[in-house]
Order: sequence, then structure tokens, then C-alpha cells
Amino acid sequence: MGLKAENVFKPGAYPKYTYVSRNYEDTGISYELRLKQALRTAGCLTSLIGPSKMGKTILCEKVIGFENIVEVSGADFNGEMDFWAVVAAKVGLPYAGEITTEREAAEEYSTERDSRNEKFVLSKDKVIQYYKENDKVLVIDDFHYASQEMQMKMAQQLKDAIRRELKVVVVSLPHRSDDAIRQNADLSGRLSLINIEAWKEEDLKEIALKGFKQLNMTITETVAEKLAVECLTSPQLMQYICLSICILLEDKNEETVCAEILETAYKFTTVNFNYYDVVNVMAKGPNTRGKRRNLYRTKSGKELDLYGLIVESFAKNPPEMELDFENIYNRITQLIEEEVKVPDKQSVKNHLNNLQLILKEKEEIYRAIEWKDGKVYILDPLFLFYLRWGRTHE
Repeated sequence: MGLKAENVFKPGAYPKYTYVSRNYEDTGISYELRLKQALRTAGCLTSLIGPSKMGKTILCEKVIGFENIVEVSGADFNGEMDFWAVVAAKVGLPYAGEITTEREAAEEYSTERDSRNEKFVLSKDKVIQYYKENDKVLVIDDFHYASQEMQMKMAQQLKDAIRRELKVVVVSLPHRSDDAIRQNADLSGRLSLINIEAWKEEDLKEIALKGFKQLNMTITETVAEKLAVECLTSPQLMQYICLSICILLEDKNEETVCAEILETAYKFTTVNFNYYDVVNVMAKGPNTRGKRRNLYRTKSGKELDLYGLIVESFAKNPPEMELDFENIYNRITQLIEEEVKVPDKQSVKNHLNNLQLILKEKEEIYRAIEWKDGKVYILDPLFLFYLRWGRTHE
């Protein structure tokens, strides 16, 4: 039997047939070799940092192996959670509990026995010993999900753990900077820093070409290049889109990936992504408390306030994951009808500040963008893809 599309294109799992190796910072050395080097350097903590949906976890799975990797999330920790209790639980160690012990009564010839309960707490040394003896590597994914206070506590625990040669990889986003790790004086000289760069179009294109070849389906270099642009530097998004294409073509009993199917595939892919509420919160902005907002007529005939215009500006061509303020402002003015007075720059900045405050107070999924140092960082390529294809836009 031939391979099925879902075996080849795997957005949420290790992509055995479409894994693409990349070079580390144009050194000619692969990311895989760089991570192996870091893990084999005793007494060092590995800090893996890069944009969302860039394959950081997949890289760890490739190098470390499923049987050796122990993955936790920053979200697994809070102010009340014992760091070592979480780390122990992930490998099934009973970190704390009660045991029942029995002893014989003191009287001669007595067969009576007393029982008593004793509480125990496994020491962190025992947990570290287990990890070392079983060749386990602790991978703390989404380190930025932990609170700032918890990040500092974790950094303190990790300092001693790596000295005892526990192998640890901390994975984080670049603009949610893991200062607790990278700027911790106690960890100075004990860090192996690996920056994961955004994927280049030529590497993303390789995912499509390899995958469709495995399925004996035809795709041209030109079509693969179009896919590489639209997947917004994300290999995961490329996997999603290619799988959608396969399902659409199977329904038509066709085996050629033509340019005409791409837009349908993009829209079809967005049904997997639940960003409807995120977009609504951003477009709505803060509570107006009865005040009317200025509306601007757009070239497409819509009437939008400034929050709506900001959201629309993100979706415009060309798709970009980082937008400086001038770029955002120009996109907004291009959306508005020519005879309509455009908002001033300070007003746009104020709205971006308000938007940042709103999203910061919401759940993690709402924090899809970050306005920082005069730039908007779109943290999640799947969110931007949804903006472009999952809704009506300019």
C-alpha cells in the first residue's frame, strides 16, 4: 500500500517523510549538529530561542529521540508548583506521598504487628539521578508561559541541576525574552545559546516537493514557491496547507497540484484555526463607555474604526511577521478612501498601546501580536494566515 497524505504531511507531529535539515546561521553546520554539541557539553544549559511554529520542538525530537525526551511546558508551572514535583511526575516518579510500614510488637513470641504511615518527599538529587541513569533530557517548552516570578525560581533550580549534569533545553520566543535564563549572572558561562532563524522560502519549498513526491503527486517549482511565500516562514503551516491540498485533490480524484487550487486550499486550511474571537477582540478594542469612535470609509466600501483598520493592515500584502510603525501607518492610509482624512500617527500609536494592554490581560491564545519598541511582532504565523484567508479582508 502507498503512503497516505496524513502520513506524509503531519502539522502537529514529527514529519518523518518531510523533515528538512537546515544550516545554523550560515555556518555550514546543521541545527541538528549544533544541538548535539550543546547537549554533550557537561554542565551547560541549552537555550533554544526562535519564533513560534518554526520547528523548535521537532528539532529536539529529531536529535534527542522520543524515548529520551521529557517535555514540560512553562504553563505546567505556577507560583505554588514545586519545580521538581513536575519534573518527577513527567517520568512517573512518586515525588511525594505516604508509605505504610509495619513492625512486630515487642513482646516475646508475639505475632502482632503495628502499622504506621510515613510521609516522604523524593529529593531533587534522586530525580536528577533518575534522569541521568535513563539518559533523559528535560525540554522546557514555551518557557515564557511561566510567570516572571516562576521563571526566576526555575532558573535558580536549573543552575544547580546542570552543575550535577542534568541535560536541559529551554525553549522560548525571541520577544518574550527569557531574561531569567539569558541574563542570569549565575548562569553566565553555563549557557549554550542556539538561535533558531525563520525558515527561508527555499527550505519551505523543499517540504512540499519532498512530500508530494512521496505521494506520487505532481507539483511544479513555481507552485511550490507560491506555497513557500504564503506559509509565512512556518514549516508547520506548510504541512497544514499541503495536507489540505491533498484532501481537496483526492475529492476530485486528481494528482496534480495546480496554482488554481491554492486559494481554495488556503481558505480550507483556516477551518483548523480558532482565531475568530481573537480577531473580534482586537477589532473591537477597549470598551468605549458610550463614546462614539471615528469611522473611516475604506476603498472596499467598509466603514471601520482605527482598531478595525489596524487589524486589516496586518492582513495586507505582502505578508510580514514583523511590521515597523511606518509600515503599519502606510498600510492603514492605503486602506482608506483618498478623500477621507486619515488618522494622525500619534493616534495610531495610542491605539496600538491600548491593544497591547487588552491582549496582555487575556488568555495566551489572544496574545498573537506584540507591540514593542516601535514594532508589531506577529507571534503566531497561523494567526496571520487566518487574518489573510479565514475572513473577509481588503
